[in-house]
Amino acid sequence: MAAIEIVQGDITLQDTDAIVNAANESLMGGGGVDGAIHRAAGRRLASAGAALAPCPPGEAVATPAFDLDPPVKHVIHTVGPVWKGGAHGEDETLASCYRRCLEVADELGATSIAFPAISTGIYGFPAERAARIAVRTLRSSPAHVELVRLVAFDQQSHDLLTSALS
Repeated sequence: MAAIEIVQGDITLQDTDAIVNAANESLMGGGGVDGAIHRAAGRRLASAGAALAPCPPGEAVATPAFDLDPPVKHVIHTVGPVWKGGAHGEDETLASCYRRCLEVADELGATSIAFPAISTGIYGFPAERAARIAVRTLRSSPAHVELVRLVAFDQQSHDLLTSALS
């Protein structure tokens, strides 16, 4: 099992082999984490994403990191579920995002990966529930990744992830 750590900060500045983009199905950029990653990685990221799109919810695909600073070599794009009240498979789709990202990281030979809080922004997934699903899935999914870093955008997210991890 990979070591899991929680930090508060900017996912585009992490010193990991791969970072995860909480993307939309077009993989061409958007708001929130998706927009920040696209701005940091440069225009080529949208072109590379478009070539792989559409990406359905719960799946993950990788592109080069382009203009992101080393050691980041890969951006793993995953599309989380839009919250519709919890009775439409949202939990399983979110768990699939984390599992698939680990599988893609293994395929790439990445030994470290940084995740944002997937689906908790504009997609409306309840943050505390999402934190529990993220930690539970990352702990139970087999992977060769040695380090999983959960990157919280703010103190509240950091606290929810810390609580879920303990």
